Amino acid sequence: MADAQQHLLFVSKPSGYELAERDGEAPQIGTAVEEGETRFVVTRVAPSPLPGDDRVCAYLQPV
Repeated sequence: MADAQQHLLFVSKPSGYELAERDGEAPQIGTAVEEGETRFVVTRVAPSPLPGDDRVCAYLQPV
């Protein structure tokens, strides 16, 4: 059963990718998200890429 109290963000950055934990429900596809001083858009919401992790992961691309 997925834990809606926490989700992951898979953030695409010029230096590579970052996986971050956040509280609450994952943002929906198309939602704008700010990480630091950069704006991103959610392009996909899928199961966590971590083995045995039942949280969902929102994949972010810079706007």
